[in-house]
Amino acid sequence: MLLYYFEMTLSEEDYIKAIYHLSQIDSKSVATNAIAEQMKTKPSSVTDMVKKLSEKSLVKYKKYQGVSLSEKGRLVALSIIRKHRLWEVFLVDKLNFSWDEVHEVAEQLEHIKSDALIDKLDAHLGFPKVDPHGDPIPNKEGFFTKSVKKLISELPILSEGVCVGVNDSSVTFLKFLDKNNIALGDTFKILDREEFDGSVTISTRAGSIRISEQIASNLFLEIVDEE
Repeated sequence: MLLYYFEMTLSEEDYIKAIYHLSQIDSKSVATNAIAEQMKTKPSSVTDMVKKLSEKSLVKYKKYQGVSLSEKGRLVALSIIRKHRLWEVFLVDKLNFSWDEVHEVAEQLEHIKSDALIDKLDAHLGFPKVDPHGDPIPNKEGFFTKSVKKLISELPILSEGVCVGVNDSSVTFLKFLDKNNIALGDTFKILDREEFDGSVTISTRAGSIRISEQIASNLFLEIVDEE
């Protein structure tokens, strides 16, 4: 179970979650400079926090070798992520927030300590597997389903698949998707790619649309048929 019975500050929880996400990008130990950039703080502040987390057996840290989560730290991170993503589902499905509005609110709600509340929230929502951005939601034991997905920018012409996630969950990007009627669950087909600038023409429910290489590098498809 993802229960943790020791006191953690909001800042400590934010650091644990940040280290987890950074470790998913690179399986090696996470550099303190990378954590500082993610947390928008000074490396010296990161070092101080890492020492505190190490004392609680949440991270493993060796000077000049980076930071990695202990098993205990990994479970805490997944607990926080579970809460965050369940609250995002609740805000979108039950309170009619748009998917570009929910992240900041969920950042606050993820720090609620009541496991009973989160378990009831999970059940109330029907045990969802993904959040509104297509990211998997861990269950209370920390397990989650991983799907095989690829960025549009990595796929050949005539590939077809279901949009299952975004690489960029910024408000501006999500608003762009809404403006162009691009949503999770839509089926896209790659019709053409411009060699000069990497822009891609895709078919959507609203018709064909040309998207920039930047957009193509931020949309994940689960492949239906690849030729």
